[in-house]
Amino acid sequence: MLTVIGEALVDVLSGGISAPRSFVGGSPLNVAVGLARLGHPVTFVGRWGDDEYGRMIQQHLDANNVQHICGQDNHPTSTARGILDPAGAATYTFDLLWDLPQLAAENPALAGAQVVHTGSLATMVEPGAQKVLQLIERARPHATISYDPNIRPSLITDHAEAVAKVERSIALADVVRASDSDLEWLYPHRSVEATADAWLALGPAMIVVTYGSRGSWGLVAAGTARASAPVVDVADTVGAGDTFISAMLSALADRELLGSGQREKLHKLDTGTLEEILDYASRAAAVTVSREGANPPFRAEIF
Repeated sequence: MLTVIGEALVDVLSGGISAPRSFVGGSPLNVAVGLARLGHPVTFVGRWGDDEYGRMIQQHLDANNVQHICGQDNHPTSTARGILDPAGAATYTFDLLWDLPQLAAENPALAGAQVVHTGSLATMVEPGAQKVLQLIERARPHATISYDPNIRPSLITDHAEAVAKVERSIALADVVRASDSDLEWLYPHRSVEATADAWLALGPAMIVVTYGSRGSWGLVAAGTARASAPVVDVADTVGAGDTFISAMLSALADRELLGSGQREKLHKLDTGTLEEILDYASRAAAVTVSREGANPPFRAEIF
């Protein structure tokens, strides 16, 4: 069982002269859906409101065979209003509430998880971020921990605190994916490669950096690998990074490299296998950017 902890929200996207369009989203939710579409049993741990947007989220999870716990509360569902630029990239403003009830920590989905993924707003926005950190600490002895910082600068008021939160999560993680813009925002005075080296030294088995249309680069103890991004007609880039990490985790699962019992083996990953994993994840992300919204592919769609 794979468990994903984090925010669920509705993206309201605008661009050009077309009317705004609403899509179910939230980085962790997108990862959960991506994993389910690739054939993995997934439980999503999050919250949403008892309102129209909340019903959209629950229907989306149900339609994609994603189990979910926590679910509805009496507060409004979070939203992200995005403006698309000509290249299809979105700039967001958020109306967000992030918290988790105590029942999340007590749920068997976490106690029995082989993999726990989290990141983005869930690990940055209080009061929920501290609870997520505690859940990850509790899961690490029995699960592979996957983390994607997915930085949203508009919600961050203290840069040093944000860096500290990211590094606490990195130290607990086995698998890390970040965009080059994440690393440049967090550490503007050092190179992406230097940051990846520093992060690997904190304990993860692999650090992967995605560069959008310029492909991806990964670092493991054995060395580095790169993969190019397939050339496609881009509808928008919403959910591309989320698809990338869900496909990366899927590729690791297919190679029986997930679960705490495989941690030593994961740390010995060779660069050839890393390149294969990056290539697969890049091809999956290319499908997502070819269509509107965070709409990750099913396994048969990855070319």
